[in-house]
Amino acid sequence: MKIEDFIKDEKSLALIKKAEEFARNFFEREGTHGFSHTERVLALCMHIGKKEGADLEVLALAALLHDIARPLESKGKIEDHAKEGAKIAKRFLEGLGYEKADQVAHAIEAHRFSKPPEPQTLEAKILSDADKLDAIGAIGIARVFMYSGEHGRSIEFSLKHFEEKILKLKDLMYTKTAKEMALERHKYVEEFVERIRKEIEGEL
Repeated sequence: MKIEDFIKDEKSLALIKKAEEFARNFFEREGTHGFSHTERVLALCMHIGKKEGADLEVLALAALLHDIARPLESKGKIEDHAKEGAKIAKRFLEGLGYEKADQVAHAIEAHRFSKPPEPQTLEAKILSDADKLDAIGAIGIARVFMYSGEHGRSIEFSLKHFEEKILKLKDLMYTKTAKEMALERHKYVEEFVERIRKEIEGEL
């Protein structure tokens, strides 16, 4: 995905580039919430945002900055990466004189489906949808087992996570576009879970 395919304004592109460089500095290593996750969320946001008629500049900035505080949460330095990330992003964008810093901050603060606040703007809803979509489908399956490997969890434990969280995500989408995308990804996960269960039981 090339951001230039979605955003043409040179001033916007320069700002987005600065945000990308700023965001990359927060990630020391890859993993389930590494910068590759941010890049996939950005791509999803652009595709969904274009179809839904969103402010793609605000959306791109929110996507790039949405997980900048995740490494701090992982280290136990903060409790909520969404709230802290929103604060950091707002300070950064205001320092650049960006007039829509509040809109970006709200989208970041509201992107977690499991914690308040609820997203109030279209851009916030799309960011939340994109973040959830990256947890479903083939990518979602890969991320679950990557996380389990990082934390020494078994295949059986991972399957429990699919049932308790991943397979519920399709019903939590806000936008029409994301709901449609989630159906296909959800079906793929269902088929995978059914297959791996049969293999575990020795049926296949």
